[in-house]
Amino acid sequence: MKETKTVSGNPEARAALHEMMAAFEAFKGANDARLDEIEKKASADALLEEKVARIDQAVAGAQARLDRALSESRRPMLGGEPPAIVAAPEAKAAWDGYMKSGQSYGLELKAGLSSASNSAGYVVPPETERAIERRLMAGSPMREIATVRTVGSGVFRKPVSTAGVTAGWVAETAARPETDPATLALLEFSSADLYACPAATQSLLDDALIDLDEWLAAEVEDAFAAQETAAFVSGDGVNKPKGFLAYATATEGTQTWGQIGTVASGAAGAFASTSPADKLIDLIYAPKAQYRPNGRFVMNRRTVSAVRKFKDADGAYIWSPATRPGETASLLGYPVTEIETMPDVAANSLSIAFGDFSRGYLIVDRAGVRVLRDPYSAKPYVLFYTTKRVGGGVQNFDAIKLMKFAAS
Repeated sequence: MKETKTVSGNPEARAALHEMMAAFEAFKGANDARLDEIEKKASADALLEEKVARIDQAVAGAQARLDRALSESRRPMLGGEPPAIVAAPEAKAAWDGYMKSGQSYGLELKAGLSSASNSAGYVVPPETERAIERRLMAGSPMREIATVRTVGSGVFRKPVSTAGVTAGWVAETAARPETDPATLALLEFSSADLYACPAATQSLLDDALIDLDEWLAAEVEDAFAAQETAAFVSGDGVNKPKGFLAYATATEGTQTWGQIGTVASGAAGAFASTSPADKLIDLIYAPKAQYRPNGRFVMNRRTVSAVRKFKDADGAYIWSPATRPGETASLLGYPVTEIETMPDVAANSLSIAFGDFSRGYLIVDRAGVRVLRDPYSAKPYVLFYTTKRVGGGVQNFDAIKLMKFAAS
């Protein structure tokens, strides 16, 4: 069995969890004192405000360390049992030879559409492609919550029903009138080139102890994950995936197919001054009932810092830290996914999303990762121009709702 680092056996995750819970208890005490002063004096002491902000940063830092530790725990360690689908020994040996010395005999060459295309290169073996996909899954928050599908063509087309089949009641012997058929729309998800160019020395490549598949996957992981996440959130769809914030929006209840419904925060560029948590409850109940069981909030850490101070009508904090490794923080009972590329709170910003992202957003991976070895451009380093094709977009406009920071 492949050796993996379990969450329960990860001392760093346990330490970060205990640190975060202790910091949140301190935060609640300081924030309660701040709220008491505001209630009595209409304003809080500057030193107390500074203390709350400092402890809030400590909570955010502990949460970030916990998320990082959990992400590391999901990455398989080197070695262990090979994957279920293994490339032929000859193909793997040819790939290792190409990485080390540039010898390309036995490899499949993928040319670009033109001499200036960026997509040329040699197709990596299945082991290397899976190593990259595993690391992207662990490092990209959108890949963890959305549906990911691997396809064999540059464009994935998905027919969806925008209006279901009409049904009706009739008597046993009555005539059956013809019902309206379903209305179908065709969604297209085009793949675009995502590239990175890690560098290595020849000494590193010659080291027999280095797993070149894992080295390449680790090198491109951060670059790919950052670019992907930004595109999945706000990409315009031109030579990149289309983010869920890039679609047309309309006030919840007035939107049509192709638009995402929004709920107003109650104030321009801010939360409502009284009972701000009520608007978050409105956002939770904007999707239909079938999308709420797997619903989650998506926002950046600065927005999390703001909602962490909110209480419900009973005086209980609506934000709760994770209580054991493997869980995530929750808001009003729903998990929170922090994505740094979500916009900060500002006038008319769409800074909070809620919904079932596994049903609402589709990520499309074009099968095959290409690598072009370049030992000339940055001597004495060897560059590995690595390209994969990724697409994405909203596949169900009813499953995701947004909070618009406006009065109405």
